[in-house]
Amino acid sequence: MNRTAQALLGAALVCAALFMLPITSGAIEREEKIPQRVPRVAIPFVIDGVLDEAEWDNALVMGVNNEVRPGYNIEAPVRTDMLLAYDDNYFYVGWRAYDPDPSQIVAHLCDHDEMWNDEWIVIGMDTYNDQRGGYEFACNPLGIQGETASGVHGDGNSWDAIWDSAGKIHDWGYSVEMAIPFNAIRFQDVEGDQIWGVDAVRSWPRDVRYHISLYPRNRDDNCYRCQMDKLIGFEGATPGRDIEITPTVSAIGTQVREDFPDGDFGDRDDEYEAGVTGSWGISPNLTFSAAVNPDFSQIEADAFQLDVNRQYALYYEEKRPFFLESSGTFSEFYSRAIASPNWGVKLTGKTGSGAFGVLVAEDDITNLILSGAQRSRSVSLDERSTATAFTYQQEIGESSTVDVYYNGREGDEYHNRVAGIDLDFWPINSVNLDVEFAASQTDYPDAIDHPEDENLDYGQSEDEFDGTRYAINLGRFTSGLDVYANHSKTGEDFRTDLGFTPRVGYTHSEVGVGHTWQQGAGSWWTMLNLGGCYTYEAYEDETPRRRGYNMWLNYDGPKQSDVNINGWLGRQEFAGEDFDTWWVSTDASYWPTGSLLVAIQGAYGEAIDYANVQTGTSITVEPTVEFKFGRGLSALIGHTYEKFDVDDGKLYSANLTFLRTVYQFTPRMFVRAIVQYEDYSYDLDNYPDVYENYYRPEESGMATQLLFSYKINPQTVFFLGYSDGHFGTDEFELTQSDRTIFAKVGYALVL
Repeated sequence: MNRTAQALLGAALVCAALFMLPITSGAIEREEKIPQRVPRVAIPFVIDGVLDEAEWDNALVMGVNNEVRPGYNIEAPVRTDMLLAYDDNYFYVGWRAYDPDPSQIVAHLCDHDEMWNDEWIVIGMDTYNDQRGGYEFACNPLGIQGETASGVHGDGNSWDAIWDSAGKIHDWGYSVEMAIPFNAIRFQDVEGDQIWGVDAVRSWPRDVRYHISLYPRNRDDNCYRCQMDKLIGFEGATPGRDIEITPTVSAIGTQVREDFPDGDFGDRDDEYEAGVTGSWGISPNLTFSAAVNPDFSQIEADAFQLDVNRQYALYYEEKRPFFLESSGTFSEFYSRAIASPNWGVKLTGKTGSGAFGVLVAEDDITNLILSGAQRSRSVSLDERSTATAFTYQQEIGESSTVDVYYNGREGDEYHNRVAGIDLDFWPINSVNLDVEFAASQTDYPDAIDHPEDENLDYGQSEDEFDGTRYAINLGRFTSGLDVYANHSKTGEDFRTDLGFTPRVGYTHSEVGVGHTWQQGAGSWWTMLNLGGCYTYEAYEDETPRRRGYNMWLNYDGPKQSDVNINGWLGRQEFAGEDFDTWWVSTDASYWPTGSLLVAIQGAYGEAIDYANVQTGTSITVEPTVEFKFGRGLSALIGHTYEKFDVDDGKLYSANLTFLRTVYQFTPRMFVRAIVQYEDYSYDLDNYPDVYENYYRPEESGMATQLLFSYKINPQTVFFLGYSDGHFGTDEFELTQSDRTIFAKVGYALVL
């Protein structure tokens, strides 16, 4: 029996053990929730954070008074009331959050979606009442907004909506008002009353961070939305014409030092871009989006990472509005692969128990991740291509789904086409089986098959080639014990140019178990999780690639402290050599006060030097401190130190220091300054000759940015900023290499 078969047999035995464990409840017994009626109001509320309109007296009042973390379904330490009402165009949510000591309220002025470390309140809505996804709208005590979307609606915190809110701190606590327009969300297209699922949570950070819920929760019930309370009402609710048009204009002027480092700056290279992004809610559950020469600039994003001695391409989070609309529908689509679209169109919707999405976009640049079993490479080609994505999801029973999808990209003498299916099956509430299969067909362009630079060998086939991937995951998950097993195989010719699969040509098998203990506040710990797993990976020819053991320990305690420790012990193959490797990593954070965060990450162990095909000692340390001064001033300073030593001495060391300072004048306006300094030191005697022209013994770089932002909502924005870059080596000091000024204006017109 070969080793892969042995691993599969072990996984099968663990899977069988899953079902032999006592299942005390089988299917979860849930309390039947009687819908509560949300009243209609005749006069719109003034959203000023003060619930003083007489119409609030007629609102539905729901008490948010169940502590669900760290305590388990006990009486909350503070009282919270949520008030609900609606008219034809808005869903109104009011909050009265009482506090015995309002001087301890943690609230700061900050940018949109940056308030999650403060106190906050959030309403969750399952607008289709199908337990598959929904929306969450949150505010801190000053009314600073944050929102998430899940399921077919979106993929988490990246999703943004245009809505109104305000908050005010009083001598008894704080109050918040929200006005959520129906054109910002998707809901049932029915006449008469609708039934929605609803939850509310108040996050109250003191010695620990308490989470207080609308209703008691069953921690053993893996269907969170199945436990929601129910609302009835919303008759006549309409998204209106639900048309949103956002034109943008950006201007960038850049100067580059010619004959670096001694030359002067050349003439400024000015670029001007104008574009428009729009969406139309054809019905409450059908949306059409389009973009022409859209602005996809990322000037408000921070960068803070090292990529020395990395095997595989890095993943970048999506923040572009066109791709974020209903992004949860396209679960197998990596939109960052589309770098510079000339235009794009998208149609998403939900019909009964099904959901679908279609996207087509033309990209001026073709970015490729050339995947391999040993490493991946990123290549950018100055060639136009057209991307197409289609997906359909069918609900099965209460919690199960099946998804079918197609991602394709076509260019001049190039194509990549991927079709797949994914079954997510819950036979009972605590047991999950997920089965995936995908097939690809690829033909790379001449620039990859026959690169002009003879030194470049991308290792890709010159002819069209096909590949497949499959995965099987099985697990039993409870509030205490979790047991899982999975097995997957990704063929060496499998490619997903519109997905993110940096590794191919291997099989992976894993079995693991973990246990969680939880208790209420007042002790040295509130949560402990201990677990471990065995992993076995092999290449397609059955040669072992990676096998060994992982262990982990997670801890939560007083002062919102958390510590996570992970360890690895095993063997890894690279470039035909087999190595013993081990490492221990940890990350920890601690809040001495509500305005001071101290955190550290680190790792130490025996790792592979991918440049020289050997092992060495690797150490990484990343401390971070964040201060908040008063309501609006904050500063974050972080440092990353990384060093790699081999038998002959130091291979390299790297230091990256990051400082970000923000002054938030109002909820809409801030000024931000960023300085990032990098320093690299290489012992070239310990590198192959091929790296002589790639590395210098000493290299350093510095980037700075100054940004002024005025943001009425996530799409109506004005940015004005300056950035520059510096570079130095052992032969010349740190010298400014480029400088840029930029401006951007976007205006969201909602009709």
